[in-house]
Amino acid sequence: MKYIGAHVSTSGGVENAPLNAHAIGAKAFALFTKNQRQWSAAPLTEKNIEFFKSRCEEYGFSPNHILPHDSYLINLGHPEEEGLNKSRTAFLDEMRRCEQLGLNRLNFHPGSHLNKMSIDDCLARIAESINITLNKTSGVTAVIENTAGQGSNLGYTFEQIAQIISKIEDKSRVGVCLDTAHTLAAGYEIRTRETFDATFVKFDEIIGFHYLRGMHINDSKKELSSHVDRHENIGKGVMGMDMFSFLMNDSRFDNIPMVLETPDESIWAEEIQLLYSLQK
Repeated sequence: MKYIGAHVSTSGGVENAPLNAHAIGAKAFALFTKNQRQWSAAPLTEKNIEFFKSRCEEYGFSPNHILPHDSYLINLGHPEEEGLNKSRTAFLDEMRRCEQLGLNRLNFHPGSHLNKMSIDDCLARIAESINITLNKTSGVTAVIENTAGQGSNLGYTFEQIAQIISKIEDKSRVGVCLDTAHTLAAGYEIRTRETFDATFVKFDEIIGFHYLRGMHINDSKKELSSHVDRHENIGKGVMGMDMFSFLMNDSRFDNIPMVLETPDESIWAEEIQLLYSLQK
């Protein structure tokens, strides 16, 4: 079964995310557990936590179909000690917030070398950051999102993600989130039946579908191999509709949160229905 939703607002408190997801007909959702553009935030209150859990239960949202996203400021591969320590502290806080909310995964962009260290050293540092955090938490899986490879961002090849995973001590608590727009921009053609199949054979061989814990379902403003991260609403970018149909009819993508991050949130309800309508 497919669980489609969107990255919904938490304005007024995290407990409003399930309400906002239910309002657009979502069966899954993503959220920020704190302001994504600030390093620190007030702790979650008992009221926040209680209302979030009760509303998830009321509207039928399982933790398996909720994909929280960490702050955009965090860089687990930061080449400088101050930035690295701030990132690791913030990441630990995000994981603990997920623990408090009863969530079992946290999605994050792996990190950037900022042209100050080698790719291999940065990937090793990202893995070290994840290991440190997993050792201080329980029950929450660290979900690495593939990137478009913009700037010095890593995680845009399946090999880079596999290299991080290879260094994770507890592999039961690491996973992957695939973003369709990032995948195309990174250089993986997925728009025809042949190329879609070939790309996901490669994904399975290099990383493995058993690590897939979520997807971001986005069209792209930018073309194949552009390495530019620009999302577009479904059917309004360069992807075409075939790829979305392939996804919706492929059982390998069942039972994970599939989350819209498209720019026009006013049509998220329509996009959710559009995606479900592609099922045969």
